[in-house]
Amino acid sequence: MELFEAIQTRQSCRSYQKKDVEQEKLVRCMQAVRLAPSACNSQPWSFIVVNNPEVSPKLGELTRAYGINKFTVNVPAYVVVVEEPAMLIGRKEPDQKYAHGDVGIAVSHLCLSATAQGLSTCILGSFDAQGVRELLEIPQEKTIRLVVAVGYADPDDKLREKKRKSLDEFVRFI
Repeated sequence: MELFEAIQTRQSCRSYQKKDVEQEKLVRCMQAVRLAPSACNSQPWSFIVVNNPEVSPKLGELTRAYGINKFTVNVPAYVVVVEEPAMLIGRKEPDQKYAHGDVGIAVSHLCLSATAQGLSTCILGSFDAQGVRELLEIPQEKTIRLVVAVGYADPDDKLREKKRKSLDEFVRFI
């Protein structure tokens, strides 16, 4: 799949098939993440790939902890995104925080590589962080930023029209 086709067709999937995700596709997604750029090549992230029929449902339950993300019942795989400290070599602007943006770029690589392989994703920001921490044995000092649902979209989950601002509303060319 060509890059712009992946960008155009990627959407937040909220209806998944009960179909396992092949491990090699998840490995390819992690290879794409590995190539994502970051400030000073700090790579301030770690990823936990959950593709296990015993653990995935437990993680899914934690994504539904606050009464939303009800669609995660059928999600077969997840990627938990952990922000790590950024090691910025030779930087003199201590108040500048790059890790958030770097993590966002890495997650974009993850989602687009999943789309290119026929998978669907949904980036989840609402979950029981302490429950996720305990389930996956993530140390308390680590920051869990996101959980990304990964699987095959239900065939009835059609591509929705993207409603976005026009270029004139957010771009200024000089």
